[in-house]
Amino acid sequence: MKQQNRLSHLETVIARNQRHFCDIGRALNEIRKNRLYKLALFETFEAYTRARWDMGRAYAYRLIKSYKVVCNLSPIGDILPANECQVRPLAQLELIEQRKVWQGFLNSGMEITALNIKKFIGARTVDKNNPVDLTDQISDEYMAAVQQMMEQVRMAQHDHWQQTSRQAALLWNRVIREKILSKGTGNG
Repeated sequence: MKQQNRLSHLETVIARNQRHFCDIGRALNEIRKNRLYKLALFETFEAYTRARWDMGRAYAYRLIKSYKVVCNLSPIGDILPANECQVRPLAQLELIEQRKVWQGFLNSGMEITALNIKKFIGARTVDKNNPVDLTDQISDEYMAAVQQMMEQVRMAQHDHWQQTSRQAALLWNRVIREKILSKGTGNG
């Protein structure tokens, strides 16, 4: 009985500390983004994490990425990955794909482990070789706007980008991509 209590206590300690990966990632992200490591007299973020936390560059960035993935998944519901290892396979996906995969994984009923998440994503990757046709879900207005935009790009390519620069086209491409991937639900 004494050993069982000790095991329960130790597992609680492990579980509690695993959940802190997101808080650590958030803190590291802010330190890196705002260059707060310079206040501690470090020239680089990597030098700061190595000296202050004995943390390698790759691990620090994995924690930051994990924090960002969990933030992306949090609108889905209360069940989130419990540790950085569970987030790692999701971190390789685009933002929208992360949500779709996580929802699909939760719906699968599989136990939430890093290995099961990795297997689930691997099985989906195989299915991508036979993509589902979703074009019937695109409105006629949206399709017309896309076709008009593609015609403008074709015309610009044809005149060797004399009227519109390639950089301008790439900028708008990035703006559109960011709007599509953004979490906002507004119409602006």
